[in-house]
Amino acid sequence: MRLEDYPKEPRYLATVLSTEPITDEGADAEVRELVLEVDRPEFDFEIGQSVGVLVEGPKEFGGSLHHRLYTVADTPAAKVKGKPEITLVVRRCDYIDDYSGEKYAGVNSNYLCDRKPGDKVSITGPFGLPFKVPEDKSANLLLIGLGTGIAPFRAFIKHIYREVGDWEGKVILLYGAQSGLELLYMNDKRDDFARYYDEETFEAIRALSPRPNWADPIAWDFAIESRSKEILSMLEDEHTHVYVAGLVPIRDALDKLFSNMVGSRELWSKKKSALIDAGRWAELLY
Repeated sequence: MRLEDYPKEPRYLATVLSTEPITDEGADAEVRELVLEVDRPEFDFEIGQSVGVLVEGPKEFGGSLHHRLYTVADTPAAKVKGKPEITLVVRRCDYIDDYSGEKYAGVNSNYLCDRKPGDKVSITGPFGLPFKVPEDKSANLLLIGLGTGIAPFRAFIKHIYREVGDWEGKVILLYGAQSGLELLYMNDKRDDFARYYDEETFEAIRALSPRPNWADPIAWDFAIESRSKEILSMLEDEHTHVYVAGLVPIRDALDKLFSNMVGSRELWSKKKSALIDAGRWAELLY
């Protein structure tokens, strides 16, 4: 489904309750966590779903309405005030115009990063099929996220250990970032995942760019191939589920990497198709 196919109606207003940076000072990217209170008590959402944010574009570009999706980064909060709260993780983005070559600020991301507590935001949704937690607590979970693709896994892992409880299978989170300063929720400022390090079944593996100042690609090959035997063994286990979240290019990067690991693109295509058919491979790409 293309972004333009997502409905812009109905729309709901949400109030910014809080906004704070979750990247360390000095990081190349600014990423903020926003908590919004939706002015609609029956706005129900599930783990892994997304909400749309509507923003009027700059007048010099015709003032067109920009609609962008952001994955909810936390489990549904209790409706203490009768209104649901949602948490979004937003990276301030710029883009290069294909025609002019000029650099422009991303409309929606900059709009959200500039919001203050009390400001109103127009949202739509929720959208998307959420990641389903297997009923079998002995299931192994391999979670792969790139950049802000960490957002749904933050909610997912919190749900597993806080709400489901007594999880017996392995839970391995592989998370990539350009540098250690950009590891959302895994930096000095907001090490949310540290609270689960004492869980015997949980492990977080960091994949960083080897030379972040040179914009080298994130070292997926090193992070995954260094554990290739274990990961391939997990994929052979019918109790293993794989969840992938991030920007669309992550799909091709992972396909290439896993093709090398299993020996050929054809073998990996068959393996991945079997995992998808069995409901053991799910992707949330945007």
